[in-house]
Amino acid sequence: MFDAGKVRAPYARLEDWTKAMPAELREMKQAEAEALFRRIGITFAVYGEGGDPDRLIPFDMFPRVFTALEWARLERGIKQRAKALNAFLVDVYGRGEIVRAGRIPGRLVYQNAAFEKAVVGFIPPKGVYSHIVGIDLVRTGPDDFFVLEDNCRTPSGVSYMLENREIMMRMFPDLFRENRIEPVDSYPEKLRRTLASVAPAKCHHEPTVVILTPGHFNSAYYEHSFLADLMGVELVEGQDLFVEGEFVWMRTTEGPKRVDVIYRRIDDAYIDPLCFRPDSMLGIPGLMDVYRSGGVSICSAPGAGVADDKAVYTYVPDMIRFYLGEEPILKNVPTWQCAKGDDCKYVLEHLGELVVKEVHGSGGYGMLVGPKSTKEQIEAFRARVVADPSNYIAQPTLALSTTPTFVDEGIAPRHVDLRPYCLVGERVELVPGGLTRVALKEGSLVVNSSQGGGVKDTWVLAE
Repeated sequence: MFDAGKVRAPYARLEDWTKAMPAELREMKQAEAEALFRRIGITFAVYGEGGDPDRLIPFDMFPRVFTALEWARLERGIKQRAKALNAFLVDVYGRGEIVRAGRIPGRLVYQNAAFEKAVVGFIPPKGVYSHIVGIDLVRTGPDDFFVLEDNCRTPSGVSYMLENREIMMRMFPDLFRENRIEPVDSYPEKLRRTLASVAPAKCHHEPTVVILTPGHFNSAYYEHSFLADLMGVELVEGQDLFVEGEFVWMRTTEGPKRVDVIYRRIDDAYIDPLCFRPDSMLGIPGLMDVYRSGGVSICSAPGAGVADDKAVYTYVPDMIRFYLGEEPILKNVPTWQCAKGDDCKYVLEHLGELVVKEVHGSGGYGMLVGPKSTKEQIEAFRARVVADPSNYIAQPTLALSTTPTFVDEGIAPRHVDLRPYCLVGERVELVPGGLTRVALKEGSLVVNSSQGGGVKDTWVLAE
């Protein structure tokens, strides 16, 4: 918000807003926001924890702001990355040209737990494997953005992006009259259009789209039902669908209805017990046969997870050069792969200075933030890295940007990241904004909601 003690232009009107809001009013508005979230039902579950199974993600009322120029650069970089990741997936399940060219080690791809042999040789409709790409970004300076990780399977959190905006507009309508802020409410329609655009070869009519959920015990179930409502499509569980002949059908009160596009929010391993885990009760037996024969589209496609592996991440700049012939617009964070002997030696010698992550970890679990850890935690993590080095990567602790955040004492800086959602179908597009996650603990770099982080509205100012 501030640069050399002066308010940066995008935040100018927000400074007046905060000065005009005494502590009592702020507390009242905060309580109002929490009541709205609770009434609407925006909660999440943390697996393995006791207490309230449906917790509110803390909401901070102070928005994060980007100028139109800043966003234009981010948008170009995100689209570039999403295109390259999809080109990579089509390639590695096909001829594997990037591996043959020596640009990425074959073991990282073909021995990867997320590589699905069941789709080798198959090209999904429009050549798209990952239809919703969530790119996690951090800012380290006025013009410096880094990609922390790519989420190519089922990135969650978009419901918070939409509801954060809805609640801010409801509570502070004057702010939106005084600031020209790009809207994000077109996301559900864009998502529906993206899903419909990748209907399978055997679909010769207006495609029927459904969202496949594991059920109401899933931590993101609210989001599944929320998106289904906004898109006007059915929310289904595995037991609601069945395979007959060349197609997938949905059980309805009026008899079976053919399904053309499944936006699945369950993991690969559970979508078809005849192809993957035979003990899965969440999937549809025979789904993969119909998928491979062009009778149904699955979004995101099975096997997309090999592109968002944290070791594969280090090669995304090479993918951009290899497939698009362009220089990356957004930079990767420098990364050491513990599978490499020299890298592992360096990491073990500098554990106290680095952030070390599990290759397949997510949600802030399975990671060590060296500068914020005790000697005992560092030594315990050292033993894990030594036992299985290929399961870990390490990165420097970046000087993440902070944004103003409401705390008990007033306003204080807290570290943030950003997850925009890029939609890939017939076209590649994203709404101007994303999910800003904020580390509410002072000094913390971990923004994940499962680790005590909160969320903010994200503003992109119109030109």
